[in-house]
Amino acid sequence: MEVTERAELIVVGFAVRTTNVEEKDPARAKLPALWQRAGAPGAFAHVPNRLDENLYAVLTDYESDHNGAFTQIVGTGVRTVPRLPEGMVAVRVPAGQALRLEARGKMPQALMEAWQQLVNHTESGGTPSRVFTTDLEVHHPGGVDLYVAV
Repeated sequence: MEVTERAELIVVGFAVRTTNVEEKDPARAKLPALWQRAGAPGAFAHVPNRLDENLYAVLTDYESDHNGAFTQIVGTGVRTVPRLPEGMVAVRVPAGQALRLEARGKMPQALMEAWQQLVNHTESGGTPSRVFTTDLEVHHPGGVDLYVAV
């Protein structure tokens, strides 16, 4: 875990509002369907001004901390906000300091382990402390880079 400066990014994609408690219950979990939709071949092919082929997950609009509701948007990075395709939203990830973790290995286990490391850091009063504003996962062929706002 290292502190780094995260650059601003605009993501266009699909969004859901959920909680970690809901996500632990397969009957109530919303993220699997979101990821299935976003990961479908060509899901973002019609989005103009794309930066790359990475998938970006933005966690934002935190109700409180990791125990409260949050919004997750999974999509593609864009240079400018295009006319939004139906059913999609755009979100700006502001530049700022973030804790950076790398998740490598078998997914989604490696990513879940990285998030658990962050939960442990938060609950133990680790510094710098999370601010629960806007967090970012960058999914690329080598794994996932996680940027958590501090």
